[in-house]
Amino acid sequence: MPEPRHAIVVGGGIIGLTTAFRLAREQWRVTLFDPTPARGATWAAAGMLAPSAELVPGERALYEHQLGAIDAWRELGSQLQEVCGHSPQVTMTGTLVIGWDASDRAQVEQFAQVARQFNAHFEKVFRSERPELFEWVTPRVVEGYQFSGDGWIDPDDAVSALLQANQLLGVELVTERVNRVETTSEGVVAHSDTRHVKAELGILATGAGALPGGVRAKHSIRPIRGITVRLMGTDRSEQPTLRAFVRGRSFYLVSRPGGYCVAGATAEERPDARVEVGELARLLRDALEIVPSLDGAQLIETRFGLRPVSDDLDYFNEVLEGGRWIWSSGHFRHGVTMAPLASRETLELVRTCS
Repeated sequence: MPEPRHAIVVGGGIIGLTTAFRLAREQWRVTLFDPTPARGATWAAAGMLAPSAELVPGERALYEHQLGAIDAWRELGSQLQEVCGHSPQVTMTGTLVIGWDASDRAQVEQFAQVARQFNAHFEKVFRSERPELFEWVTPRVVEGYQFSGDGWIDPDDAVSALLQANQLLGVELVTERVNRVETTSEGVVAHSDTRHVKAELGILATGAGALPGGVRAKHSIRPIRGITVRLMGTDRSEQPTLRAFVRGRSFYLVSRPGGYCVAGATAEERPDARVEVGELARLLRDALEIVPSLDGAQLIETRFGLRPVSDDLDYFNEVLEGGRWIWSSGHFRHGVTMAPLASRETLELVRTCS
C-alpha cells in the first residue's frame, strides 16, 4: 500500500485548521505548524455569518461569494460530526441594522441603498409593529432594517471541533513558528527552531503574520486590528444580531444563550496587538448607548487580533514560485465566514498542484 501524501500547513487559525481538516479527510498526512493555534484574528472574531449585513460598496463579487458561506458551514459541520461527534451550530437569528441618532440613521439609509443595489434580501421594520426585534435596544431607536438570512457560529466552538477532528485524523500539530521554507526538486521543507519537515507541498495560512523566509509572492497583505469584548448580561439570543452606527462609528453585538454577549467595533489599520483604554471605553460606551441594560453586565475579557487585508480587499490563493507552496490569505473581516469556502478552494488547487 503506498505511503499517504504529505502536506505542511503553516498557520493554525480558522483558515489553516479547516485546510488541514480537508487535506486529512482526503487521506493526506498533514503537519500543522503554529506556536499558538487560533489565537490570532480567529481569537477575536465574533462569529457572524452575515454577508448581507456586512456588504461594502465595491465588493459585490465578494458578497455574492459569501452567500454560500452558511451552507458551507453546515456541510463542514456535518463532516466534523462524522469525525469527532461534534460540530459548531449555525444559529440563524438574522441581523438588525440601526442608527443611534439622525446622522447615524442617514448612514443606515445609505447602507440600505447599497444593499438594494446588491439585490440583498431585507425589509424595513418598526418598533411599533415588531417590538420583539428591538427588545433591550434603547427606546430612541424606533426603526431599522432586518436581514433575515444572516446567522452566526461560536468560533471557539468551531476551533475546538476542528482541533479535535484534526487530532483524530492524525494531523500532527507542531507548536513552533516556521522561520524559513524552501522548495526542492522533491517537494517542500519547513524549518522551525527544532524541526525540519519535508513534504510534497505546503500551505501558508499565516493570516496577518509575516511570511516565513524563503518566500517571494506577488500579493501583499497589511494587518487591520480588531477588538471584541465579552460580556455576561443581557440575553438577546432569540433576537437578531445588532449592527449599529453610533456617532458615525460601526458597532455590533452578538448575543448567545445565557446572556453571553460579544461586542465589537470598527477595525483599525494598526499593526500593534494591544488595546488602549480610550478605545475600550469608546466601545463600551457605544454598547451602552445601544443596549442600556448592559450597564449591569459583567466584563469577562477583551480580545484582539490582526486581520489580513490584501491590496484589492479580496482574499486569494496564490501558487508561489516553484508551484509547491500555496499562500491562502487576505480574508480580512470574513475569515470565519469564508473558512469552509476558502479551504475548499485551496483543496481544489492542491489537487491541481499535486
